[in-house]
Parts: sequence; structure tokens; C-alpha cells
Amino acid sequence: VQLVESGGGLVQAGGSLRLSCAASGRTFSTYAMGWFRQALGKEREFVAAITWSGGSTLYADSVKGRFTISRDNAKNTVYLQMNSLKPEDTAVYYCAAGRMLTMKTQLYSDWGQGTPVTVSS
Repeated sequence: VQLVESGGGLVQAGGSLRLSCAASGRTFSTYAMGWFRQALGKEREFVAAITWSGGSTLYADSVKGRFTISRDNAKNTVYLQMNSLKPEDTAVYYCAAGRMLTMKTQLYSDWGQGTPVTVSS
């Protein structure tokens, strides 16, 4: 599956952004989807994930209560609503497709090109 992220940008601390990830291919609804991020000079880290049905979600502790992952299988799109943004949320955000709900980067087989998010203090 091919993935294209959008919605990144510059926002002040405390603000909100919604990222979107559009997928091509008829099998999107069979994939679990994840969001990851990579800050400059740091390793890529897990942010959130959702099952193929949307029935279960998983969040990193650092974003729990602030970020919400959702999906619309009819639109082949997964979203990441980010509220109460902090400067430490600054990173390039990637969406990824995999076969199971997991935080493990290596278990996601398809990746987008990323969208940058900058949170100013």
C-alpha cells in the first residue's frame, strides 16, 4: 500500500493540528495503521496505532490524552488529531501500514514520506 501524509506545519505551543494519511490500494481496510515521528538527531519513535477496524488503539505515553488516532476505511485515510501541542512534539511524522497493532517499527511494512510538524514555544 502507498501512503501519503499531509497536514503538518508550524503551530504555537498549546495549539492543534490534524494529520492525514491517504492510502492507495483496495487492501487498506485490512491493515493496522500507525503513526511514528522522528525528531532531528533522534531515532524514530512510536506515536499511535489503530487496528484495521478501528476498534482498538494504542498510544505512546508521551501523547496519551492529547493525540487521537482514527481512520475512515471508506476514504482510505487515517488521521492523527494532535491537541495541546508541545515544543517536544516537533518532528517529522510518518504513517505506516502493518498487519498487527504494535509499537514496533520493524513490524510495519509500508511507510509514507513524512510530514513535518514544528511547535514553537
